[in-house]
Amino acid sequence: MLRRVVVLNTGSSSLKFAVYPTQPEAPPLQAGEVDGIGGSGRLKVTAGGKTTHEGAVTAADPHAAMEVLAGLADGPLSGDIVAFGHRIVHGGPDLDHSVIVDDASLAQIEAVSPLAPLHNPPALAVLQGLQKRFPGVPHVACFDTAFHRGHPAVADRFAIPDALYQQGVRRYGFHGLSYQYIAGAMHEQAPEIASGKVVAAHLGSGASMCALVNGRSVDSSMGFTALDGLPMGTRSGSLDSGVILWLQQHKGWTVDHVESFLYHDCGLKGMSGLSNDMQVLLASDAPLAQLAVEYFVYHVARTAGALAVSMGGIDGFVFTAGIGEHSVPIRARVLEKLRWLGFAVDEAANAAGKGRITGAGVPAFVIPTDEERVIDRETLRLLGDRP
Repeated sequence: MLRRVVVLNTGSSSLKFAVYPTQPEAPPLQAGEVDGIGGSGRLKVTAGGKTTHEGAVTAADPHAAMEVLAGLADGPLSGDIVAFGHRIVHGGPDLDHSVIVDDASLAQIEAVSPLAPLHNPPALAVLQGLQKRFPGVPHVACFDTAFHRGHPAVADRFAIPDALYQQGVRRYGFHGLSYQYIAGAMHEQAPEIASGKVVAAHLGSGASMCALVNGRSVDSSMGFTALDGLPMGTRSGSLDSGVILWLQQHKGWTVDHVESFLYHDCGLKGMSGLSNDMQVLLASDAPLAQLAVEYFVYHVARTAGALAVSMGGIDGFVFTAGIGEHSVPIRARVLEKLRWLGFAVDEAANAAGKGRITGAGVPAFVIPTDEERVIDRETLRLLGDRP
């Protein structure tokens, strides 16, 4: 039986997974997800390009979804498992690289969980549930914040007293596993820009952008938490902190009310009053839906300009993640706003949605991301380092 690494990418309402043999860069043995957790859940497992399990499931939370996976014959939690790899969104100020999980690192992850309330707690619940179910099997935690930890001070700090910075109040940046994958993938899929100054845009329900210079992050649109930067599916993106004070002082909102509002009721959903799904908004004639789309495009283009300043120029652009990989009109509208920087969309190439999607001038590419592959690589690397 093949020895295998199981990778888990835990969200607030989904549990994605991939199972890899222990040979580096081998294709996954299985992949899939439990989606719609907490509501009408649905399971899908594929192996070798074929669906092996599919159907409705009941899972109140990601830990319950993990139990569903454990109950599948020949499922992702069967066979000779040598390690589990986990995506952990926030590593805080100290966890700046992937680690083999022990009691100390677990305590550090728990301590910073309030900074990623939608992601860290469910990921921890899945990790700890698997520790009990598979005692003795090592776990590796891979942090979305780690890839951004080499930022210069001017991109890393807020204009607040240094004492708060020393306590961990700083700009962390997120989607680091995705950007780490893109930085490597460019060498094969976009070699002409791989060593240059590149803006990478991870555009999905959660959205951010990153300035890459020679494959290293030098700035990011996200900051202290995953609320910052671009407008997202249900998250506000950058917001004047005075708005929060006003809601508390004049509306009487509690901290918990404000937190739930900013994470669940803002962004595309809040602005449109219709949906957090970009496809739904693009198909709608409702004025607020159209405004939400234009707002999203405007801020992606605006952020690209700001990140170009961070790098002192721009040699290329990469679209990735759900919207970035699949939305032809959003890519076209963003590049049209960046025409002044030298981008000119090739309509046929953009419609195909693969590789280079611009003509002459500054190149833009679509590169599918693969966070699970990065976690597999990190897990194998750390297991190889064990005595």
